[in-house]
Amino acid sequence: MVEVQFKVLPHGEGLEAPQQATSGAAGLDLRAAVPENEPMIIEPGEFNMVPAGLSIALPDGYEAQVRPRSGLAAKFGVTVLNSPGTVDADYRGELKVILINHGKAPFTINRGDRIAQMVIAPVEKVVMIKTESLSSTDRGAGGFGSTGVSS
Repeated sequence: MVEVQFKVLPHGEGLEAPQQATSGAAGLDLRAAVPENEPMIIEPGEFNMVPAGLSIALPDGYEAQVRPRSGLAAKFGVTVLNSPGTVDADYRGELKVILINHGKAPFTINRGDRIAQMVIAPVEKVVMIKTESLSSTDRGAGGFGSTGVSS
């Protein structure tokens, strides 16, 4: 179990804390911290940054990934633009979600709506080592569809 401290910002007061909805859920739901009487509307083809009303303190060696909610994508064509968004362990600012509307109708976000999910994941420390050659593989430099579409 990973403990993550969070701070509720003034405009996030009264919203449910991020939580895993079921015992098997990987993601914690993030909610929209827009004003009660001022829903945010994202027009088709447009995107906007939606505040979550909280900040987090991840333990060293972890990241938070902000991912789309499948229901928003399937029902409305709304998804996280920079999916997955990465929150680094040393970031202490407000969590915000960049949503884009790929649907055909305006999408309305009301206060408290579940807008994304956050997955906490371990991150390895990496040391890049410059070299003049790399080991060979069967794939080699093939990419972007080089392994084919059908099985």
